[in-house]
Amino acid sequence: MSALLESLEIHPLRDDLYNELHSRPFQVIPSPARVTHIAVLTTPEQRQQQFEHLQLLSRQMGCPVPEQEVGCFEQTFGTLRVRREMHMEFASYTFINLTASDSEPFADTGITPLPEGWLAQLPGTVVAAFHLDILPAEYGVNGDPEDIRQHFEGLRLVGSSPKEGAAKVWSTFRLHKDGFGRFMVVNHNMSDSQLGRLTQRLMEIETYRLMSLLALPVARKISPTLNEMDQKLAIITQALADEHDVDEQTLLAQLTNIAARIEAFRATATFRFSATRAYHRLVLTRLEELREDELSGHLTLTEFMTRRLTPAVKTCEAVSERLEDLSRRVDRASDMMRTRVELAIQSQNQQLLSSMDRRSKIQLMMQHTVEGFSVVAITYYLIGLLKLVLDSVYEAGIIFNKTLTLGIAIPATLALVYLSIRFVHHHFIRMAKRQ
Repeated sequence: MSALLESLEIHPLRDDLYNELHSRPFQVIPSPARVTHIAVLTTPEQRQQQFEHLQLLSRQMGCPVPEQEVGCFEQTFGTLRVRREMHMEFASYTFINLTASDSEPFADTGITPLPEGWLAQLPGTVVAAFHLDILPAEYGVNGDPEDIRQHFEGLRLVGSSPKEGAAKVWSTFRLHKDGFGRFMVVNHNMSDSQLGRLTQRLMEIETYRLMSLLALPVARKISPTLNEMDQKLAIITQALADEHDVDEQTLLAQLTNIAARIEAFRATATFRFSATRAYHRLVLTRLEELREDELSGHLTLTEFMTRRLTPAVKTCEAVSERLEDLSRRVDRASDMMRTRVELAIQSQNQQLLSSMDRRSKIQLMMQHTVEGFSVVAITYYLIGLLKLVLDSVYEAGIIFNKTLTLGIAIPATLALVYLSIRFVHHHFIRMAKRQ
């Protein structure tokens, strides 16, 4: 590092960011060559198992054993070149048999030089597995497509001439008796580097095509259930729209059940549908890079993918959009149900408040009545006490008219008690207003 950069703060991922663009370089493939490409779905636990399995291959082939796993591993074992690339959810293995052979196409493959039993022990779930036979035009395979078809077990061919006729590509996009798919590349005037890029694009097209179709069984599986939930939701929404008496508890339970099932589907299918869209875009990009010319009487790879793959992807996208739309509709129906319940609760609360207000008025009237009775009762007891006092004073020798004094005291006591109770009553009212 230069002295100028040493004084600057360097991002810790700077080197990784530079190396990322060169982590998966195009291969240089001569012709003839026999290539086999295998893509396997990989769990985090299986990644380490696959790396250990790759180390076993190096030991069996008598070559240096890799010590650290990398995103793209490539090693040549004599005439066999092995390349392993790690992707988000799968790992791809490319085996290139560089041995020049005059045997029939697909008689020898990229996995022919592998040690016996090694491939059978490869951890993971195979999604894509196909052979590519790369032959120069002088090998005599540049003739009638009927001669080509015999190497594909008589199946219908899909072919094109990419790179403005620099090569011809043939395939059936079907599995053959050995369980592998097949591609044949007839090289006219491509360099080894160009041939490597073409082969890489073909492998990616086939692999991403199959990866994009993983969501189709999921879409077909959940589609009938979505139809059922859609009908139930329509019935619930109509019941809410008719404004008839409905059982809110039952409808709310049904909505909750539908919402839970939708979220379960989203949890299992959303990633798969998103991955399908991403893989499909990669397929279309790789097809554009081929720059195909049509071979008379045969669909090109682009035409075949457009007619066969795109409808399947559109089906997955339609189910994904329907799932999201159904989720939004359930949310709106739930909002309507909650609004209906809240209005009912508010109505009940209003009735309860009105009832409480009536009870308060009755209690207030009763309180006033009781206050009137209490004035009389308190006056009665006070007059009784006053009579005892007057009797005591009279017996002490002070002569006065007890009857007249008691008669005058009764209305005065009554007025005094009444005013005292009213004063206390107004005092409490003022306290309530201040709060």
